[in-house]
Amino acid sequence: MSKLRVGIIGAGSISDMHFQSYHNHPEVELMAVCDLKKERAEAKAEQYNIEHVYTDYKALLASETIDAVSICTWNNSHADIAIAALTNDKHVLVEKPLTKTVEEAIRVQQAAEQSTKTLQVGFVRRFATNTTVLKRFIDAGDLGPLYYAKASSLRVLGNPGGWFSDIERSGGGPLIDIGVHIIDMCWYLMGKPKVHSVTGSMYKALGNRSNIEYKSFYQAADYDPEKNTVEDLATAMIKFDNGATLAVDASFTLHGKEDKTEVHLFGEKGGATIEPSLSLYTEKHDVLTEIIPKIDAPTFDFNESFQNEINHFVACASGQQSTIAPVEDGVEVMKILAAIYESSQTGKEIRFD
Repeated sequence: MSKLRVGIIGAGSISDMHFQSYHNHPEVELMAVCDLKKERAEAKAEQYNIEHVYTDYKALLASETIDAVSICTWNNSHADIAIAALTNDKHVLVEKPLTKTVEEAIRVQQAAEQSTKTLQVGFVRRFATNTTVLKRFIDAGDLGPLYYAKASSLRVLGNPGGWFSDIERSGGGPLIDIGVHIIDMCWYLMGKPKVHSVTGSMYKALGNRSNIEYKSFYQAADYDPEKNTVEDLATAMIKFDNGATLAVDASFTLHGKEDKTEVHLFGEKGGATIEPSLSLYTEKHDVLTEIIPKIDAPTFDFNESFQNEINHFVACASGQQSTIAPVEDGVEVMKILAAIYESSQTGKEIRFD
C-alpha cells in the first residue's frame, strides 16, 4: 500500500505532536510544511526531512503530491483552510476547536458533506486510553444511564499569551482552549445527548499575571506578555434533553493551590473518575466497591493519545475506518462553547429549542 502523503499547516507549538506522530507512522510520508514564518517552517522541514516548505497554505493545497493535511493554525483560520483543503480533495485533521464561530463550523460541515474526503476534528482526549477503556464499560451498561458529570481544567498560572490571549484570533480563552477538551470528553462519554440549555459565566479578574516570578508555565510560540483580551475563568452548566447535566469550569489563571484536571461521571448503576486517574465506583452485594482498571495509562498520556489520534486519522484517510471525531461533532461542541459565551455576555440562559 502506498504511503499517505501529509502536509502540516501551522508550525507552532501544538504542531510538534502532529509532526512527531506522523513521523512515527510507517505508512505516512511527511511531504510539506507551511507557516507564515518561513524560518519556523524551515526548521521543521530540517528536523523531519520534509521536502517542501510554504508560507501560503493555498500553494500547499494546490500540490497534487499531498493527500492529507493537519491544520494547526489560529482558530480564526480553521474554517477557510479546512474548506480549501476539502475543495482541493485533501483529507483534513483540524485541531480543536473546529472553528472560531458556529457559522464557520456550519460552513465547514457543508463542505465536508459535499466531499468524499475525511474531516476529523482534533478531539484528542477521545483517543486516550483511559477514555477508551471507560467508554467500553459505559457502552456495556455497567454505569447505567449517565445523569451528571462534573469537569474541571484549572490552571493557577497558565495564560499562554500570543494568539491564545487574542480574542480576535482565538475566539476566547480557557473555555475554547482547554475547556473544549473536557466538555467534549464528557459529552462523548455521555452518548452525545442533544443540548437543551446552557448557562455560563466568565471572569476577567487577574489578567495574564506576567508579573509572577519563579514559576514557569506553557507559553505560545508567539508569546506576548502585554496583550490579553480573553477570560481568566469560565464556568458553565449544560443541560441535555435526556435530563442529564454537565458542570464545567476552566481557567488560565486563578488563586489556587495547584493546576488540576478532574473529570467525574455519575450513572444509575455506577460512577467513574477519569481524571486525574481512571477509577469506577459501584455497589456489589450491598457493598460500595471501587474498580481500578489495570492499564498502562490511567491518566491522559499526551504523546500516546496524539499518536492514537493520528493513527486513526491515517486509517480513515486510507479507507480502513470511519472517524470517531466527525465534523458534526465539532459543530455541536462549537454550539455549546458559543452558547456559554453568549450566556455570560447576556446574563441569560441560552436554550436550544
